[in-house]
Amino acid sequence: MWKRWVISIVVNALSLMIVSTIFDDFYLSSVSAAVIAAIVLSIINIIIKPILILFTLPATILTLGLFLFVINAITLMITQGIIGDAFIIDGFSTALFAAIIMALLNLIAQKAFIEPMQR
Repeated sequence: MWKRWVISIVVNALSLMIVSTIFDDFYLSSVSAAVIAAIVLSIINIIIKPILILFTLPATILTLGLFLFVINAITLMITQGIIGDAFIIDGFSTALFAAIIMALLNLIAQKAFIEPMQR
């Protein structure tokens, strides 16, 4: 259980760093800020994200799941609010595009590295 959580933290930290190089409006001050943001994001995903999904279930169903990207963007905005100046996202649209790219990067990491390691 701990091993999967640590792998998820590493993958999310790497995804955050990659996204910060893609967008000028997405700022991470350091690698340690990325790791802290990944830890906070994982805690938010465990506690707050299920509640958000439950409240927005009709919108999620109507959009065939695409509204989950909006929920991921909201969790990113909450994370940057908690972290402060070390992690800044200028605008919700940047958070939305970052959430989409992070989902793609996590999918690639899952298929290319994590699943082969588990076999």
